[in-house]
Amino acid sequence: MEQKRRRKKISGADLAFRICNGIFMIAFVIVTLYPVLNTLAISFNEGTDALRGGIYLWPRVFTLKNYTTVLQKDNLITGAYITVLRTIIGTLLALVTNAILAFIVSRKNFIFAKSVSLFWVITMYVNGGLIPTFLLYKSLGLTNSFAVYVIPGMISAFNMLVIRTYMRGIPDSLEESAQLDGAGYTTIFLKIISPLCKPVYATVALFVAVFQWNSWFDAMLYNRMSTQYTTLQYELMKLLSSVSNQSSSAEAMKNSEGSITPTSIRAAATIVTMLPIVCIYPFLQKYFVTGLTLGGVKE
Repeated sequence: MEQKRRRKKISGADLAFRICNGIFMIAFVIVTLYPVLNTLAISFNEGTDALRGGIYLWPRVFTLKNYTTVLQKDNLITGAYITVLRTIIGTLLALVTNAILAFIVSRKNFIFAKSVSLFWVITMYVNGGLIPTFLLYKSLGLTNSFAVYVIPGMISAFNMLVIRTYMRGIPDSLEESAQLDGAGYTTIFLKIISPLCKPVYATVALFVAVFQWNSWFDAMLYNRMSTQYTTLQYELMKLLSSVSNQSSSAEAMKNSEGSITPTSIRAAATIVTMLPIVCIYPFLQKYFVTGLTLGGVKE
C-alpha cells in the first residue's frame, strides 16, 4: 500500500511534456556541441582529405601536423607568455579596482553615490572614438608597452555595477555590528564584505579573464611594432589571415606532404584558442551562475 501511495500517477499531458522537454534538451545539447566537436575532428584530420568534406565527429585521416604547424609559428611562445601574463595581472587588477569602487558607491552614506554611478553608466554608451583613444594612450606612454593591456581595463562600468548590486544585497546589520566593534571601512571591506562577495568576484573575474585571453585588437593597434609584447591571439590571427589569403589548392600544393590547408589550420588554431577557457570554466561555473542570478531575490 505504501509503495502504491508513493507512486504518483502521471497524466498523459505530464508524460508528453516530459518527453518533449527531454527531446528538446537533447537537441539543444547536440546543436551546441556539434560545432565544437566538428572543429575538433577537422583539426585532427589530414588537410587535403578534409577538403573532401564529410567529416562530422571523428577525423577520417588522423594527423597532428595541423597542431605542430600552429605551435611552431614564430613568436607563438612569446605571445602565449604575454597572454597568460596579461590575463592574470589584468584580471587581478580589474577585480581589485572594481571591487573597491563598487564598495564605495554601494555605501548608503556616500552622498555622491548616484552621481558617480551615473558617470560610469554614461561611459558605457559614450566614448571618444578610436583615434582620440590612440592619441591619448600614446601621449600617456602606454603604446609599445605591456601596460596598455592592463591599465585601460582596470575599471569597467558594467563590472562595477554588477559588484555594486551584489554588495547592496548584503544586510546593513553586518556593517553596523562591525562599526559598533570599532571596525573601519577597510576592515569591513576586507573581512566582512569581500568574503560574502566570492560568487560575484568569480563571475567578474571570469568576464575579465575571457576578455583578456581573447583580445588581439589592442596588440595590433598599440604594440604592432613591438614583437616582445605580441599576444597569442594576435599571432593566431596573423596565421589565419595568411592562410586565408591563399586558396586551398595552392596551399596544399605548397606543402611537400600535402597535408596542410587553410581549413585544417583554422580548426587547429580555434581549438588552441578556446581550450584554456574551456578547462577553467567548469571550476567557476557554480560561482558564475550565482553571480548572474544576483538581485533576483530581494528581502
